[in-house]
Amino acid sequence: MSHREVLTALSGLLMGMLVAILSSTVVSTSLPRIVSDLDGSQTSYTWVITATLLATTVSTPLWGKFSDLTNRKVLLQVALVLFVLASVAAGFSQNTATLITFRVFQGLGAGGLTALVQVVMSDIISPRERGRYMGYLGAVMSVGTIGGPLLGGVLTDSIGWRWNFFVGVPVGIAALVVIQKTLHLPAKPKKKVVIDYWGAGLIAGGVSLLLIWVSLGGKQFEWNSVTSWVMGLGAAALLVLAVVVEFRSKEPIIPLTLFTNRTFTFAVVASLSVGVAMFGTSVFLGQYMQLARGQSPTMAGILTLPMVLGLLISSMVAGALISKYGKWKPYMIVGSILLAAGLFLMSTIEYDTNFFVVSVFMAMMGLGIGMVMQNLVLVVQNSVDVSVVGAASSSVAFFRSLGGTIGVSVMGAVLGTKVSGYITDGLTDAGVDPSALGGGGATSIPDLSTVPGPIRTIIESAYGQGVADVFLIAAPLALITIVFVCLLPNVELGTKTGLQRAASKTDGPTAGSASASADGEGGAAPVDGNDASPAAKGVAATAGLAPAVSSAPATASTPAPTSGLASSPAPVSPIDEGGDAVERRHHSHTATSTGTIDTIIATGAAEVAGHPVPVDELAESPVFSSLVEEKDVAADR
Repeated sequence: MSHREVLTALSGLLMGMLVAILSSTVVSTSLPRIVSDLDGSQTSYTWVITATLLATTVSTPLWGKFSDLTNRKVLLQVALVLFVLASVAAGFSQNTATLITFRVFQGLGAGGLTALVQVVMSDIISPRERGRYMGYLGAVMSVGTIGGPLLGGVLTDSIGWRWNFFVGVPVGIAALVVIQKTLHLPAKPKKKVVIDYWGAGLIAGGVSLLLIWVSLGGKQFEWNSVTSWVMGLGAAALLVLAVVVEFRSKEPIIPLTLFTNRTFTFAVVASLSVGVAMFGTSVFLGQYMQLARGQSPTMAGILTLPMVLGLLISSMVAGALISKYGKWKPYMIVGSILLAAGLFLMSTIEYDTNFFVVSVFMAMMGLGIGMVMQNLVLVVQNSVDVSVVGAASSSVAFFRSLGGTIGVSVMGAVLGTKVSGYITDGLTDAGVDPSALGGGGATSIPDLSTVPGPIRTIIESAYGQGVADVFLIAAPLALITIVFVCLLPNVELGTKTGLQRAASKTDGPTAGSASASADGEGGAAPVDGNDASPAAKGVAATAGLAPAVSSAPATASTPAPTSGLASSPAPVSPIDEGGDAVERRHHSHTATSTGTIDTIIATGAAEVAGHPVPVDELAESPVFSSLVEEKDVAADR
């Protein structure tokens, strides 16, 4: 694909990611009104969000693994169709149970989009250039994550909350059309596909039971009760069985060998707390603005714009700088520190805190998330073997969503309990019966427009303090992000796309055995020009010229192989001087049968340039190094 084709296809991918994010966030500011209209409770409020996050979390690793086995373009289109149909159905819901059910199907589609968009990007964009494009993706995610509540508020105040679900439908259809027309991926080699059904079922069951236990504990049942113990131990047992099955499976959903790669492991841990910050803040900021500040859904969305702008700016700027200079770690460290500081500061807010102060705190969180979130996926894709990039990318997204889902559930439970207690205490101190709120007293979401002034102040104060407590829970997790981002191996970004790496691995007989982790982990990433020894660079570079001259006959004067440069066949690079994939010619000859073609090219090129170099010094020669960068010229010579 040319640069223009990449950008065109990327537009479809970004639209797909936008609708996936919107499904989780567009209802945030509208939920108080939605749940009130459908006669729901605080538990329903939490589950409308959690249902989508739960389905997204559980399905993300499945989509990612399938992408390593089957056609990624088709999977992407299936996810889009599922999402669009579920969105339409959710818009016609008549009660919270129906709404939650269709939100589950929305989450399944969103899980596919979340996993596959980033995997397809790795196919068509090299890690070095991907920093810039990850910035675009981060910008889209920021608009969807924080801009979604603003859009939802406007729709709710103007044409009704049901359009929160309809609004993503035309975008999803447009993405489907663009992807069909512009995304061209080579067909995968035909092979028997083995699906790990047991692993998929155990992971889905264990994670789902864990999240349900966390969400309902303390409200529907006591933590120290038979129900609580059964659910907790049941979730633990299912997850332990999942680990056993994954170890034995031929094609595990989450390859546990990935955890031997330090980059992957540290990125997963860091992603957990980023997920809490990303999803939790977008959900509970909406409640703070409406129930603690008395704002309309539209104004609640507008007032979160500082976080949108912070995330948008930082993701774009950091991505561009990463692509330009090839350095990613400093930006991620700064981002993790900003995120932690923003969360700690947000834990100090009250119902009457100055809006400017709150805006500064939100902007800090946005800047932090923008620098960290997508770059965690980038460094993982750069450090793992191309054959598992789908599973690795989706696993990072899985743990991020898992952190967000657990975070929203836990923080929702804490908020409900805290707010109920604060309201009850406030009303009791004021000599008012808590049942005066109506509709379940202090346990339901109140309609502030119908509440008398003095009681309204008590409710607003309770929600202000409750939301601050929620941020205080999330803040220590951000410290974990700082630690593990600092521990990430500072690996240089590669310059080959996923398709080019796969082609090199397929065409080069020794490519598989020559692979190594970029951060020192065994078998994690193929050697490329960024971290190979000078000799390995010479072999890989000269082998890349073989297709262009494979038809040239060997002559009697061809020098015999006298160094390790030609001792074994090497992977063939499909890159021309512009970085695009070139048409491959049939080249079954090894270096030996073609008269050590790598030595012929390098020696001849050096002699033409007037700088003869002994064979055993070719890899170290600056003349040779400069010539192999101009491959067309060297091939002609």
